[in-house]
Amino acid sequence: MPHMDEGAWQRANKDRYAILELVGRTLCGIAPWLERQQNDPEEEKLRLQYAALARDTIDDITDPSSPDYERFFVPMEENGNNPFIQSLVDAAFLSHAILRAPTELYEKLDSRVKDNLIRCLKDSRRCRPPHNNWLLFSGMVEAALCCIGEEPDLMRVDYCLAQHEQWYKGDGVYGDGAAFHWDYYNSYVIQPMMVDIARTFAPYFPENGYGQKRIEMTVSRATRYAAILERMIAPDGTFTVIGRSIAYRTGAFQLLAQAALQGMLPPAVSPAQVRSALTAVIHRCFDGEANFDGNGWLYIGLCGNQPGLGEGYICTGSLYLCTTGFLPLGLPEDDPFWDSEHEDWTSRKIWSGADMPADHSVG
Repeated sequence: MPHMDEGAWQRANKDRYAILELVGRTLCGIAPWLERQQNDPEEEKLRLQYAALARDTIDDITDPSSPDYERFFVPMEENGNNPFIQSLVDAAFLSHAILRAPTELYEKLDSRVKDNLIRCLKDSRRCRPPHNNWLLFSGMVEAALCCIGEEPDLMRVDYCLAQHEQWYKGDGVYGDGAAFHWDYYNSYVIQPMMVDIARTFAPYFPENGYGQKRIEMTVSRATRYAAILERMIAPDGTFTVIGRSIAYRTGAFQLLAQAALQGMLPPAVSPAQVRSALTAVIHRCFDGEANFDGNGWLYIGLCGNQPGLGEGYICTGSLYLCTTGFLPLGLPEDDPFWDSEHEDWTSRKIWSGADMPADHSVG
C-alpha cells in the first residue's frame, strides 16, 4: 500500500493502522457477497477465490509470526500519547464483516486462525473509546464475539446503544455524541452498527420485551434515514458534499444499501429506485480516470485525486469504506432489487416534473 504524499503524512502514527483499516473496511462491504453462493458459474468462481483470499488475509493479520501481523491494541505512549486507539475502529469494521459473513469469514477458518482472531478481537477491548460514535465500535466487537460463540460483555453493548438512544435528535438522525454534526456518520457508522448490534443482542435483554422493542425502534429510525439518504441523491447521481470523511465516497450510502439488503426500505421507496440511485452514485464517484494511482490504489478524494478532502485520520486504507455502498450484492439475483425494471429515484422524478406526495418528518 502506498504512503501518502509528504504533506498528508503529517498524520502521526497513521501508517500503523493502514493495513487493518484496508482489511476491515473492504471485508465489511463485500461480506454479504462473499456469504451468498452465486448462480452464475463465473461469478461463483470469483466469489470462492475472494473468500479464500479473505480468509488468508485474516490469517496474515492475526498471526503474530506473520510479517503482516496487525496489533489490535497499542499502548497510549506508542500512539502519540493519544488515548483513543485507531485499531478499535477497524477491529469493529472487521467484526461487522464477520457478522455479515460468519460462514466464509469465521466458520471456514482453521482452528488456529480462529483462536488468533478471537485473541485479537479481545485484545481490542483494551482500547478506550471516546464519547461519540466510537462507543459502537466496542459494541460491534462484542457482537462478533457473540456471533462466533464467545461470551460478550453486555455492559459495553447496552451502554453503546443506550447512550446513542439518548443522542437521538429526531426524524431518523442521531448525534455523533451529544452534538449534532452535518456529515454522513449516521450512514458510515452509527445506524448500520446500531441495527446489527440491536438485532444480535435482542435475546440477551428479554425483560418486558426490551430487546425486541429496541430493534423495532432502531429499525424504524433507520428506515426514515434511508428515505432521507435516497432523497439526497441528485438527478445526476451527485450528492451534497458536506461534513468530514467525504473521501469514503459511496460509503456515505451504507445505510441505504443496508436497508435494501435487509428489507428496511420505506414503502414509498422501491428497491428498483434504490438500485438506480446507487448505480448513479457509483458512476459519479468512480467513472473518472483520476480515482486510482498507477497500481490501482484509490486516491483520497470523492471523484478523483482530491487530497484536500482528507482529514488527518484519513489514509489509503481508510478509503475502502466505499465498499459498503455495494452491500446489495449480497441479494439473490431474483430479488426485486435486481429483477425489477429501472425506476427513477425521488429527486429525479420530482425534478423531471412528476407529481409526488410531500415528504414528512417522523416522530
